[in-house]
Amino acid sequence: MIFEQSLRKELSYTTGAVFLVLMTIMMTTLVIRILGFAAAGSINPKDVLVLIMLAVIGYIAIILSVSLFVATMMVLIRWHKDSEMVVWYASGLNLRMLYGPVLRFASPWIIVIAVMALFVWPWTNAKTSEITQKFKGRDETAMLIPGQFFESVNSSRVFFIENIDATTNKIHNIFVADQKNERLTVAMAESGNINFLDNGIKQIKIQNGKRYEGQPTKGDFKILEFEGYTVDIEKKAPKPVTFSPKESTSISLLENPNPVALGEILWRMGLPLMALGLVLIAVPLAYVNPRRGNYINLIYAVFTYLIYSNLLNIAQTLVSDGKESFLKAFWPIHVIAIVVALFLVQHRINPSISWWKRLIPGGYKI
Repeated sequence: MIFEQSLRKELSYTTGAVFLVLMTIMMTTLVIRILGFAAAGSINPKDVLVLIMLAVIGYIAIILSVSLFVATMMVLIRWHKDSEMVVWYASGLNLRMLYGPVLRFASPWIIVIAVMALFVWPWTNAKTSEITQKFKGRDETAMLIPGQFFESVNSSRVFFIENIDATTNKIHNIFVADQKNERLTVAMAESGNINFLDNGIKQIKIQNGKRYEGQPTKGDFKILEFEGYTVDIEKKAPKPVTFSPKESTSISLLENPNPVALGEILWRMGLPLMALGLVLIAVPLAYVNPRRGNYINLIYAVFTYLIYSNLLNIAQTLVSDGKESFLKAFWPIHVIAIVVALFLVQHRINPSISWWKRLIPGGYKI
């Protein structure tokens, strides 16, 4: 059918355009956030690009759901506004029959959303967690950032290095404060270097500086000048990477169905169903009067998506906290979306008849 081919073609172009716009906005936000983490020393600057790409891949399911919803709304609003839907109605078809071509276009994308939510989303989260945990588990010399104070994991040592030469491992203007046996030792020097020993121990060796031991108010306070002062840093044993339910595979969550795992499964399974529900609602929600046509329905679309997604998040929280069972929290949201879509279709087919008359036998006929 020529009409369906034209609809599919325009939906494809519009969905692609909306997807690119949303993806650009998402990438800009992620770049700013991840660069902030890198500047704060939470992640390795070398991993910034990889983390951005993993985050983008993980959010494709959500972005694609929104793109389908918005694209369907925009195309059908324009067709109503430009009286192109008159051809559809003149052929003896009603608004309900528009679901056929729209769902045939959206079905493959809904399957993609399901695959992304159930399998790709946990994989990207696991890879991101693995990269960040390995970076946090590195030894203290790898955590040194020029121009910033760094406190060791056990809070017993503080470093400050003004400058590090990455090629020669030379360091300049060093400050080291060490707390051992309730005795404070502070060493300062103008230069030094980082040495790597064969037994896995790393050394920060500083030359020609001063060392202060104890507290100035006590009699055992000492000021020493030294030609060389060495701080040993033992190599950390690698810690196993642990994954939260958000980062676990869907199969592993089903094998261990605790409340938190069921809450995560509810969200993953609910995402493609939400995409389907939004497409069903978009068809009647996009109806406008050609003589008064405008895009105010897109505002309704925004509120519809926010309500739907928030209800899904609330259901996930209730299941994760053990306050509600999986089945009771899972199906009502999507059933309500289908009922709302059917009600809107019935209303759009003949808006001159009040909704309550439709409940009276013989009061309304299609």
